[in-house]
Amino acid sequence: MSNQKIQKHKVAIQGYEGCFHQEAAQHFFGKDVEIVCCDTFRDLVKVASHKRESTGGVMAIENSIAGSILPNYNLLQKSNLKIVGEVYMQIRQNLLVNIGTSLSELKEIHSHPMALQQCLKYLDEHNWKLVETEDTALSAKKLAKSKSPYIGVIASRLAAEIYDLELIAPNIHTMKNNYTRFLILSREEDTAEIDDANKASVYFHTDNSKGSLAKVLNKINETDINLSKLQSFPIPGSDWKYSFHADMEFDTREQLSSVLKKLKPVTEELKVYGVYRKGKNV
Repeated sequence: MSNQKIQKHKVAIQGYEGCFHQEAAQHFFGKDVEIVCCDTFRDLVKVASHKRESTGGVMAIENSIAGSILPNYNLLQKSNLKIVGEVYMQIRQNLLVNIGTSLSELKEIHSHPMALQQCLKYLDEHNWKLVETEDTALSAKKLAKSKSPYIGVIASRLAAEIYDLELIAPNIHTMKNNYTRFLILSREEDTAEIDDANKASVYFHTDNSKGSLAKVLNKINETDINLSKLQSFPIPGSDWKYSFHADMEFDTREQLSSVLKKLKPVTEELKVYGVYRKGKNV
């Protein structure tokens, strides 16, 4: 199962039309992918899990600046969804205005607090009022509807296309190396084996005895697998016990089978979230 083989998809995303989740979905599935907009990540998982509502979902899981989105790992653990791919997408923030509006006319800039924060160096060069909103794409939608010549928004290039806004200042974010990792999710019963897979995501926890985590890491090291991510989480209701999410990169399926076999005796629970192809930066 690869990008090229996927036919028509209808995927759940968090946010509104023109958001970065939609851009990530288009990168993976193609421009004609149908989206179902959800207000929250919890709603995204519900819709992605429902066969009549979608064929899966696209969910942000971490950012190169802000770090991991920890609640989303918990949502993934409790769902029946599997990871079938990933997209590492550079977040490019742009200043959008209604067509014909000039920079000198602007009085206010509206966007999500994180987007405003990412563009402060550029914004500080102007005497504009900054207005925090709930979503970048929703800000673009409201601007297009208002036709205001005094308001600009910070949003994606896709939002400019969808809402017919003018991209008056591109790439105004301060830190250019800003990437978000998006997981491509599918229901377990609909997931087929990916022939060219080279990455796996697993969940596990140990008995919390001395050296128990070290035993797990040693088993991974023995199979010459690259542990690209290890994220810990407190187990709710436990006495400071932790579970872990691990991303492992491998060369062959035999390597993966070997490490999973070695991990079972040294873990109390082991669950494979997905075996898929490692994503590339876009």
